[in-house]
Amino acid sequence: MSKNTCKAGVWSAAPTPFDENGAVDCESVKRLTDHHIRLGVKGLFLGGTSGEGPWMTNKMCKEVVDTTIKAANGKLKITVQVTDNSAVKMLDNIAQYADSGVDAVIVASPFFQINASQEYLRDMYLEVLDKSPLPVGFYNRGNASSVVVEPEAYLPLMAHKNLIMLKDSSGDKDAMRTIVAHAKTLDNPPLLLTGDEFDSVPYFKEGYDGCLFGGACFNGFMSGKILEAAREGDFETAQKWQDRMVAMMMEIFGGEGFPCWLAAQKQVLVELGVFSTRKTIINYKLTPECHEALKAVIEREREFLLP
Repeated sequence: MSKNTCKAGVWSAAPTPFDENGAVDCESVKRLTDHHIRLGVKGLFLGGTSGEGPWMTNKMCKEVVDTTIKAANGKLKITVQVTDNSAVKMLDNIAQYADSGVDAVIVASPFFQINASQEYLRDMYLEVLDKSPLPVGFYNRGNASSVVVEPEAYLPLMAHKNLIMLKDSSGDKDAMRTIVAHAKTLDNPPLLLTGDEFDSVPYFKEGYDGCLFGGACFNGFMSGKILEAAREGDFETAQKWQDRMVAMMMEIFGGEGFPCWLAAQKQVLVELGVFSTRKTIINYKLTPECHEALKAVIEREREFLLP
């Protein structure tokens, strides 16, 4: 996937369905792929945090990727997380997907580093970009990551011919403006996707190409309404859609702190007939209150959850 063939629009950091024994539920993977297409999603990010990739085995991740690619049949762009603590490990992770049919791989902040300099981080990613047989996307998690990658480390990546997208979940509006300003200096900038699910309108107003949301498996259609209004310059309508989506997510996730987060997200997919179970690897809990709230949301917003 070259920079010119990236798809602007709504992308989903897809959750991974498991059966009651903790194995990948391939039939639910197929239904989820069809569900994303129905929602108007343009691309998928597999094996991210929402996809529980850091907790799955390489074999499980590959099973998710292979099943999704076959089910998508070219209708979605497919990317997969290969984040690790060094260039050599990320390149080794990438190698297992070289002939898989994925469109790109995604790298984020290392899981663990001790006193890593920004110069070291920049050079680590540049080595991956230089040597990767597949196009690469960079996921900027900002201060939410245990290893913070500063603009001085990731801005130089944007000019690299193999860097095809940048997902910005930092929530840092100064970083947002810096990224856009730098992109304008490049002949062929990467696709810019916001990961700020609760405040995406400023990013679209600034010129981001789309969004990559962990909740797009259920809010993807509504996210598309936000982006559609923003592209038309109707930011008032875009904000109304954003406010409606935020209210929906807060109810589903259990309010401040998102106590029911991934378990609730998966339960929504169970209620919609997409997943068979809400099982997660590290046993996220769903309170009775969250369960009742999400059922009420589904009743109220069904036309957008199942368009």
